[in-house]
Amino acid sequence: MFTAPSIPIVQGPMLGASGVELAAAVSRAGGLGSLAAAGLTAPVMRDAIRAIRAATDKPFLVNIFVLESASPDPAVVTSAIERLRPWRERYGLPPQTTPAKWAESFAEQFDVMLDERPPFVSFTFGILSRAQVEALQARGSRVIGTATTLAEARAWAAVGADAICAQGFEAGGHRGTFLKDVSESLVGTVSLTRSIVASLDIPVIAAGGITDGAGVAAILALGAAAAQIGTAYLLADEALTSAVWRKAISEAGDDPTRLTRAISGRYARGIDNEFMRAMRPVEADIPAYPVQNALTQELRAAATKANSPDVLSLWAGQSVGLARAGKAADITTNLWRDARDIMRANARRWAGD
Repeated sequence: MFTAPSIPIVQGPMLGASGVELAAAVSRAGGLGSLAAAGLTAPVMRDAIRAIRAATDKPFLVNIFVLESASPDPAVVTSAIERLRPWRERYGLPPQTTPAKWAESFAEQFDVMLDERPPFVSFTFGILSRAQVEALQARGSRVIGTATTLAEARAWAAVGADAICAQGFEAGGHRGTFLKDVSESLVGTVSLTRSIVASLDIPVIAAGGITDGAGVAAILALGAAAAQIGTAYLLADEALTSAVWRKAISEAGDDPTRLTRAISGRYARGIDNEFMRAMRPVEADIPAYPVQNALTQELRAAATKANSPDVLSLWAGQSVGLARAGKAADITTNLWRDARDIMRANARRWAGD
């Protein structure tokens, strides 16, 4: 069963932003640091897990995507390449070639988890079999499944997960939806958390729109065992967030985020940019993840090098305006200090009733 760390905050695994240093720093501070390993080859993933262990003796989490091998229709790929051609020309890239692979091997990454036995493992984009869950648990890993609806939470509970990460629609980054269309799975964090807590006897880690101490206090009041927070760590000193991504966060205006599948082929929440807006009319034609993600990878790298936000995956949650820079340990302890102050103040406020 999932037991919350001394500070009930899970640093959200954010591909491209959360690596070894961030995970270790949060865990050392008393929270649960996370390694976003979905984009890592199996050998690099193994080295990263070992590096976190060398940096801290505290528990940590490793996250990967549940993916099947992609076999896209060649005609769909050709159309996607043509759609991206003018964007590649903008950044001086040569004509697109078909990538050697669409994504890292889930099976190889899963085997690394079995071998390295991280204290906590989490999964998104799909669901494991009961046999897979039990294999991880037999190695000492606690399994956390991502759910965007109560039905998905029930499915994870049925295969024996130790906890549910309840991902509300406010959350930054990719949606973890796997049972229904995303349009039928956009449940808010408050409703989703409370529904799962009330319906299932399983710890809930709430995620989505929680970026300050008040959010942590609120979600704990709903019965969550912990709050999973990603956006608040995007400006952390130890985060891998690029300079252009940090600038976009710092300059984000009111309500700056949108859901899009233009960048990766799977709906994700990020700061709106030119590419997202241009692709909206043809969003339904974009190939599904991981195909579009692989096709835009070189383009996004070129844009990062050019310090241009135009085509980047500027993933961030709805409360991005509350993100602050600083050391990850300070962000963690300040979040918990503020949450406790609010909980104490509320307890005193209503003590006479």
